Amino acid sequence: MESTTQPVSELINDLFPQFEPALRHFLIENAGIRHIKADEQVMKTGQYMKATVLIAQGRIKLYREGREGEEFFMYYLEPGNACALSMVCATKQQTSQISAKAVDDAVLITIPVELMDDMMKLYKTWYYFVLETYRSRFEELLTVIDDVAFRSMDERLLVYLRKHSRQTNNREIRLSHSEIATDLNSSREVISRLLKKMEQRGLVTLNRNYIEWLEKITYLNK
Repeated sequence: MESTTQPVSELINDLFPQFEPALRHFLIENAGIRHIKADEQVMKTGQYMKATVLIAQGRIKLYREGREGEEFFMYYLEPGNACALSMVCATKQQTSQISAKAVDDAVLITIPVELMDDMMKLYKTWYYFVLETYRSRFEELLTVIDDVAFRSMDERLLVYLRKHSRQTNNREIRLSHSEIATDLNSSREVISRLLKKMEQRGLVTLNRNYIEWLEKITYLNK
């Protein structure tokens, strides 16, 4: 996927129409653009954040790293989302407790940390956007906790694939069994076995390089 060449003005106007005109003008004047390649690290555990990040293109995967380098998947950020942790860490000058990397080529809108206080005071739509971002990310974390505490692995896999297909607006899920296992904190063998059972139930078709999701879903553009 090629990164967009749209100027920051078009990205902000297209993705954040809820922002008041004065805020959009402020961001156009002060925000920057950062292009990220697929699999490139966006944020590392222990890193200080110098800017708040808005997602303009691509998907960003957030995860916790274990002591042995293992990954525990948390959630994805998509175009139109903001990174709540970048808001908190940048404003309070704290280090990040999680890591993030691009799933595919991505474009980020970056807002210098020194502007955050003024934005919260001057622009009501930004204030409400920040609150909504915190609420959404909190709900994502509650979902993660519920998955681990109350759902079996086959249920977690079903929800994971359904959500991935809906978010990418595509029935072709181009993730390896190992990648899915990493995200769900399981093993490749367990995931492969569960996927085979799902295929027998008519929920997926397992192809050489991708998984085809067969369940009926309302897609954005299909």
